[in-house]
Amino acid sequence: MRSFACMVSVLALAAAVPTLAAAESAAPPRAASIAVTPYTAAQFFETTSFSMANPDGLAFSEGRTHVLISSDKTGVFNAYALPVAGGDPVPLTASSANATFAQSYFPDGRRVLVAADQGGNELTHIYVRETNGTLRDLTPGDKLKAGFVGFSDDGQTFWLTSNERDAEVFDLYAYDADTYERKLIFQNPGMDLAAVSGDGRLVALTKSHTSANSDIYLADLQAGGAPYLISQHTGDVAYEVNDFGPFNATLIYTSNQDGEFAQAYAYDIANKAHNRTTQADWDVMYVAFSPNGRYRVTAVNADASTELTIEDAQTRAPIRLTGLPEGDITGVRFDPGAELAAFTVVSDTSPADVFVADLSTGQARRLTHALNPAIKEDDLVEATIVRYPGEGGVQVPAVLYRPKGASAANPAPAIVLVHGGPGGQTRRGYSAMVQHLVNHGYAVLGANNRGSSGYGKTFFHMDDKKHGEADLRDIVAGGDWLRAQDWVADDQVAVMGGSYGGYITAAALAFHPEKFEAGIDIFGVTNWVRTLQSIPAWWGAQRVALFDEMGDPAVDAERHRAISPLFHADRIRRPLLVVQGANDPRVLQVESDELVEKVRANNVPVEYVVFPDEGHGFQRRANRVTAQEAYLAFLNRYVRKAD
Repeated sequence: MRSFACMVSVLALAAAVPTLAAAESAAPPRAASIAVTPYTAAQFFETTSFSMANPDGLAFSEGRTHVLISSDKTGVFNAYALPVAGGDPVPLTASSANATFAQSYFPDGRRVLVAADQGGNELTHIYVRETNGTLRDLTPGDKLKAGFVGFSDDGQTFWLTSNERDAEVFDLYAYDADTYERKLIFQNPGMDLAAVSGDGRLVALTKSHTSANSDIYLADLQAGGAPYLISQHTGDVAYEVNDFGPFNATLIYTSNQDGEFAQAYAYDIANKAHNRTTQADWDVMYVAFSPNGRYRVTAVNADASTELTIEDAQTRAPIRLTGLPEGDITGVRFDPGAELAAFTVVSDTSPADVFVADLSTGQARRLTHALNPAIKEDDLVEATIVRYPGEGGVQVPAVLYRPKGASAANPAPAIVLVHGGPGGQTRRGYSAMVQHLVNHGYAVLGANNRGSSGYGKTFFHMDDKKHGEADLRDIVAGGDWLRAQDWVADDQVAVMGGSYGGYITAAALAFHPEKFEAGIDIFGVTNWVRTLQSIPAWWGAQRVALFDEMGDPAVDAERHRAISPLFHADRIRRPLLVVQGANDPRVLQVESDELVEKVRANNVPVEYVVFPDEGHGFQRRANRVTAQEAYLAFLNRYVRKAD
């Protein structure tokens, strides 16, 4: 996956949404003037985030009385046991310093595995939470990164990955579920370890050749463990492993081998046969099964929304869930007997809430209420999908949030929001950051410039080794499109983004200095020469695909320098806000330090916020509030030009 991190990757409303063709340059239907209560950043971020346990883990406790989740209820993410019968989540961890995420129950349904890094440095360790509440680090070490893979079918073993032997590769370790004694069972030759079969026999791996071309390998641990290729092909084809299928008889994967979009396939391990199992008009995101193989889950990325189905794996008859609000179903987790399913539902105006459904009846019950009760959902704004023209006839998809009451008589200031990546996607769904800005009168256009995922492989690869060129001009075109709407104030349009989107923001101010009134760069790359040379060692094989797309710093440094805003900062003339985490291992703080210094030398207003306890993304609620308040104050000062 080619990504520094997608800062804005909001999930989606399942209902069909209108799409505006580029030729339909008229604005969406005008909203009547509506009185909307303004809410503070703190109120928006008092909304609680909920997420399910690791998809490779066991989500239900002993007796199916609780569901394992992660939540930032206290302001920092921790692991919780959520009562299936209803009631408050029970805290399982209580870190006030490091975000801690639920991974899996043990088969006994009482002990729990969790993951945490240190201050956002992304060096994740795996811990066991014993029944007495104590935490034990199963992967100790100062500079290693570890991950959870899953439990064996018999529950006696679980698997973790670690790069302690070689910082660039992740080896596979088997842990005894009772004693925690471990054994190195697969020494990785330099691929991406994707899945382990439930019987512990097979390991699935992927190998990237370029950003467009990859392969799948299997390693039989009972036959020496030498990886063998199962994805023979010609030309550029991308493959991604989902997981082993029921009873370890198949390997489920997605591939774009048959067209523009990824479809799902099953590789029959005994017969060495490949069979397509899904046909969709968009990318199939993943296919998963209940532990007993009875139910199949398919998720499709349909025009920036997730369409998810649960069906009988044999008859393909869909399970019809009732009692749910409108929104995307995500993160489905089954109990061992597949009698219950827990999942989240999210929409543009409602953050992810946890539900549980009885699969025999389809009746679902809500277990959480994430939105701050002080906020009226009717005050929030649903998005629409628009498309606007980029150069060369390319249609640029975007997610548009129009403030209530915006009209020709009352035009709104606006923001072009750029996602992370490269290769990410701005998607529909709830974003406290976006809704807070819209609530204060700003239109937000979440642009999916060429090179974004979700719109076919041709669109995805349009920016390969051309970053900072046509993809940047797509963002500039987004600003032009906004100004053409009669309900947008054409002299009040800003650009904003995080990670790769932060790079595009700074590049827009440097290379198109008159196009935006101001920019907000959130931990964005400013010096590609340094960034590509300092990619963390644990990216390993992913660096091959990244260098293929961005260019190898050993030979393409001249081009990297040409597209880096830092070396052209003297051209920046519009106000800039920079926000950075001091522990960011992907975009080092020095990137932001140097840009701020150079732009200030232009006598241009620059504001700078550094969080000493964050990395590449802000995990602590207090920091998210501080950043959000800085965004709005900056925009009001330099875009809306409020007194």
